[in-house]
Amino acid sequence: MTSVRIWGPGAGAVVVLVATGVWARGSSAVDAGLWAEIRPAVEARLVTQATGSGYAETDEPALRSRWFCRAEALELEESGGRVRAGVDTLCLEYGAHGSTLVECSGTQTPQVVRLERDPANGGFRVVSEEEPPDGEGYGEWEESHFSHYAASRLDRPMGSTGLETAARTHFGLSADAPVRDC
Repeated sequence: MTSVRIWGPGAGAVVVLVATGVWARGSSAVDAGLWAEIRPAVEARLVTQATGSGYAETDEPALRSRWFCRAEALELEESGGRVRAGVDTLCLEYGAHGSTLVECSGTQTPQVVRLERDPANGGFRVVSEEEPPDGEGYGEWEESHFSHYAASRLDRPMGSTGLETAARTHFGLSADAPVRDC
């Protein structure tokens, strides 16, 4: 009887820890294969949406600016050839001035993107996307459109190193070209 009193609470604690670990892992797991399939469509749509909205595009045409975007999947749900992707996005507008990369505009925004399989090209196409309203209602939108775990990851800054590298390549700049503001 003594061993039951000693081992019972210990076994219960182990069960709770294992269950918590399984829940936490499941909350953060994103299907990497599915993300690799849909990511190009999501990021292409981001560039299309951003184009025409930058400072340099209208006020500094000599910079030949262009938008570069990336997305991070926070949660993915697939059902019957359709995908709901909760993503955090980063889009930056870069131009070139001499041998310098110039960053002119940018935004980091959460989005819920819905996609469906596109039989014509074998990939996915974006059907719709939603993003939070500016100002009031922003936090409520995040909470109602993302799981608790995903929403807790939205305010983390996204790195721009990959976007800078792509922009340097696009503008024919050296890999160590300095970056300055517009």
